[in-house]
Order: sequence, then structure tokens, then C-alpha cells
Amino acid sequence: MEELKKTPDHLPAADKRESVLNFPNKVTLLRISVIPVLFFLLMDPGQTGSLIITLLFILASLTDLLDGYLARKYQSVTAMGQFLDPIADKLIVNTAMIVMIPIGRIPAWIVAIIVIRDFIVDGIRAISSSRGIIMQASKLGKQKTLCQIFAVSALMIHYPFLGVNAHAVGVVILSVALVLSVYSGVDYFITFYRSVIKE
Repeated sequence: MEELKKTPDHLPAADKRESVLNFPNKVTLLRISVIPVLFFLLMDPGQTGSLIITLLFILASLTDLLDGYLARKYQSVTAMGQFLDPIADKLIVNTAMIVMIPIGRIPAWIVAIIVIRDFIVDGIRAISSSRGIIMQASKLGKQKTLCQIFAVSALMIHYPFLGVNAHAVGVVILSVALVLSVYSGVDYFITFYRSVIKE
């Protein structure tokens, strides 16, 4: 991120009339375009193929930092960007987990709990927003997403890497992500109950 701050300001500040397809949003769409590549995991690629797909997944995840940084730096935050950015993250991570179920790299029940939790939290935030209450992403939620990215990356590698059992490492981190997922989901519901239902 420090390198990004040193980059010359060669990009123009966004005009309010600028197309919703500004540069940050294009980066988000580029991130989403990586999703079809993840389906190659269904072919159960070997060690080299798994590593290549993992690198693409990690690069796609890192662009989340890039598009958010550019949107703030050049004041080009748009409604489309606010809609696409969180969806892109969930699409990439959840798709990666789902396609690894048939090849036995990830337990289906863990994926089900995490995906259902995401749907419930999105519903809670949508209802809160309709009542004029904005529920920002919690610290627990961000930690859960970070753990998911590390876990999915290791499970994608699957094979021993640099002398480390990547699959075993992925399972451990995924277990942590599962706990954070449930815990943060309960935290969102408690906040929702206190601010919306109980009002």
C-alpha cells in the first residue's frame, strides 16, 4: 500500500458526471472476471495448475485494496462501486469454496454455514438500510473474510508447498474462519435486534 501512495497522481479526479464505469469500478469488474477461472478447480488440476489458480485468486483478492484506495484517493466513490465491491468479495471467495467441494478439498457443511451466514447478514443490513440505519462491516466480519482468503488460498494449493502441508494449514485456518463467521453473524443480529427490532 505504501507503494501505491508513492505512485504519481496521473489519474484525474472523478467528475460527478463521469460514467459509473470509472477506473476503480473497472478494477472491481476485473476482479469478478477471475471467477470463471476458478471453475478449472473442478477438473482437479495437479500441483502446478492449483498453484496458478491460487495466484490468480490472491491477485484478485488484493485488488480489493486497490479499487477501494483509488475510489477514495480520486473521490470517485459511486453507488455502483459501493454495490459491486462487497458482492465481488463474496462471489470470489464463496465460488472458490463451492467449486472445491466436489473434489474433496473443503467440507460442504462448513461452506454451507458460511454462505448461509452471508445471506443472513446481507438481509439484516438491507433491512437496516431501509430503516435509515447503516450497519458498517464489523471488525469481526473483516477478520473472518481475511481468514477465509488465507484458508481458501491454502486449500487451493492443496499439495505440499515449500515443505508445508498446504491442505492441513487451510483446514485449520478455515476452522478459525468458521468460528469468526458464526460469531460475527451473531454480533450482527444482536446489533440489528437492539437498533431495529427493539426500537
